[in-house]
Amino acid sequence: VQLQASGGGLVQAGGSLRLSCTTSGRSFSRYSVGWFRQAVGKVREFVAYVGRNNASTYYTDSAKGRFTISRDNAETTVYLQMNSLKPEDTAVYYCAARLNYATMDPSLYDYWGQGTQVTVSS
Repeated sequence: VQLQASGGGLVQAGGSLRLSCTTSGRSFSRYSVGWFRQAVGKVREFVAYVGRNNASTYYTDSAKGRFTISRDNAETTVYLQMNSLKPEDTAVYYCAARLNYATMDPSLYDYWGQGTQVTVSS
């Protein structure tokens, strides 16, 4: 599975961005998909996931109430809608997929997109 992450950019604090993670036309429905981020000088951290067949969603505490993960009807794209962005959300955001239950552990994901930069100015 090849993943393409997009939608990053520069936004002021309080603004919104929607990240997209797309496959090369095949359905995502059998895959759990996670979003992770890595700030400069920090380890990659979990942001959110959506389970296979939309069985579940889960967010890191800092994302709860501000971010929403979802799939499109064609199941070829997973979105991360990010609202009320803060400077501490600045990072490269990656999407990842695995043919198994969803998890917060990035080492358990088999497929990764290339990352998209999100920069939030204060």
